[in-house]
Amino acid sequence: MENVTGYLHSVETAGTLDGPGIRRVIFLNGCPLKCVYCHNPDSRRYKGGIRTDAFTELRGIARQKEMLLSMKGGVTLSGGEPLWQPDFVKAIFEGSKMMGLHTALDTSGFVGHKADDELLSLTDLVLLDIKHFDPEGYKKVTGVNLQPTLDFAERLAAMNKPVWLRFVLVPGYTDDMNAIAKMAKYARHLGNVERVEVLPFHKMGEYKWEALNMDYELFDTDEPCAALISETKTYFNREGIPVF
Repeated sequence: MENVTGYLHSVETAGTLDGPGIRRVIFLNGCPLKCVYCHNPDSRRYKGGIRTDAFTELRGIARQKEMLLSMKGGVTLSGGEPLWQPDFVKAIFEGSKMMGLHTALDTSGFVGHKADDELLSLTDLVLLDIKHFDPEGYKKVTGVNLQPTLDFAERLAAMNKPVWLRFVLVPGYTDDMNAIAKMAKYARHLGNVERVEVLPFHKMGEYKWEALNMDYELFDTDEPCAALISETKTYFNREGIPVF
C-alpha cells in the first residue's frame, strides 16, 4: 500500500454522530463548496491544515482498533470535503479495512467523480449531504450546482451502496417544504437510503467566521424550532424512510 500525503483539519477520537457506533472521525481540509452555514470555514483551504500522511493516521487508528471494534464503530472521513483528497481517502480506507474496521465517507457528493470504483469498494457507508433539492436554492446555499451531487447519488444507488442521507435545516435557506418533499421522494426512489438525518442549523461556528474576518450572513438566523424540525421529518416518514 502506498503512503500518501494529506491535509487535516482535526481528528475526533470517539465520535458518535458520523456513522454507526463509536468512531474515529478524521476531518480533512479542502472544500469546493462555500456553504453559507458552514461551521468549519477554516477547513476550506486544501493546504491550510495539518500536513500528515496515511501511515501516520493509520497508526493512530490502529491504537484505537480494539475499542472501535468492540463498540461496533469504525473510521469516518469527513471535512471539508474528503473527496478533494481521494488518494488519501483511499489509503486510509484500505488500511482501515485491513484492520477489519467499518469505513464511512461523509461527502457532499459534488466531486464524487473523484472517487473511483476502488475507493468506493473500500467504503462501507456514504453519509451523503444534500444541502437543498431545488437547483437555485442549492446554488444559493453552496455556490455550486446540484447536479453533480445527484449524479453521484445515482451512481451509489446503481452500486447498491448504503447511504445515510443528511440534510441541514436552516430557516429561510433550506426550509422550502416543496423541495423537502421532492427530496424525500427522491430518497425513496434511490432505494439504497437506509436513513435520513435532519440536522438542525446551529450557531456554534459563528465565532470562526469572525476570527477569519469572513462575511457571515446568518448572524440573525435563528436555529429551527421543534415544530419546523418535526414538519420536515414528516415528509421523509411518509416515504417510509427512517428519519432521525
